[in-house]
Amino acid sequence: MNQTTITDVRTVAIAVSDQQRALEFYNDTLGFETRLDADLGNGMRWIEVAPPGAHVSLALTHSEDVGGVDTGIRLTATNVDADHATLRSRGVDIDDVLRWPGVPAMFTFRDVDHNTFYVVEDVQGDDEQ
Repeated sequence: MNQTTITDVRTVAIAVSDQQRALEFYNDTLGFETRLDADLGNGMRWIEVAPPGAHVSLALTHSEDVGGVDTGIRLTATNVDADHATLRSRGVDIDDVLRWPGVPAMFTFRDVDHNTFYVVEDVQGDDEQ
């Protein structure tokens, strides 16, 4: 079977109702950086944000039909408890930290368009599996 030359995931799109408001949330509240912000004309932009050093970015795509979806996206953090407290103090719509034996601690939060994300503690060595 012929293989493709696909080697990585670059960007995952997230539908947002207001790109500027979403950009401010991801950068100012979550601490992400803007990787790309291009004017597409007619008031449309292509915006990519990501945590500093991350390989994969999130594209904040404009949509009038935004109802808040479970993105299924798992972000990693080195200290879930500290990040949970920081985001809560910044007014983020956030759930309690969940803990189960043998599973990294995690919590969910919602962005300004009620899209759900997960933050999972990056346990030493997880990236080698």
